[in-house]
Amino acid sequence: MYTRTNRKKARIKRHQRIRKNLHGTLERPRLAVYKSLHHIYAQIIDDLSGKTLISASTVEPEAKKKIKGSSGNTESAKVIGKLIAERALAQGVKQVVFDRGGHIFHGRVAALAEAAREGGLEF
Repeated sequence: MYTRTNRKKARIKRHQRIRKNLHGTLERPRLAVYKSLHHIYAQIIDDLSGKTLISASTVEPEAKKKIKGSSGNTESAKVIGKLIAERALAQGVKQVVFDRGGHIFHGRVAALAEAAREGGLEF
């Protein structure tokens, strides 16, 4: 009998497989991306201390002002990428390790990464 795969469980499994070899340090923290149907979130995390250093998402009022229309498209992902890069450079973080969160590097995830690179982050 055919069993339908659970997409959320498959993404979590991919993310765990990626995270086995991906660690953020204070010198080079991890830029983690999570996307839902309507929003996109980005965090810069120091895995050694287990703390989030910087975050940005489409839920924030500052980001909502810059986003025109839907917050679940590539344009909003570009805004969040630029915002996270600005905040990171303000705190002295220039190099990061990119964690796509089990998502395919395509669409909104790629748009966020490209905007962060244009904003000055190196990965």
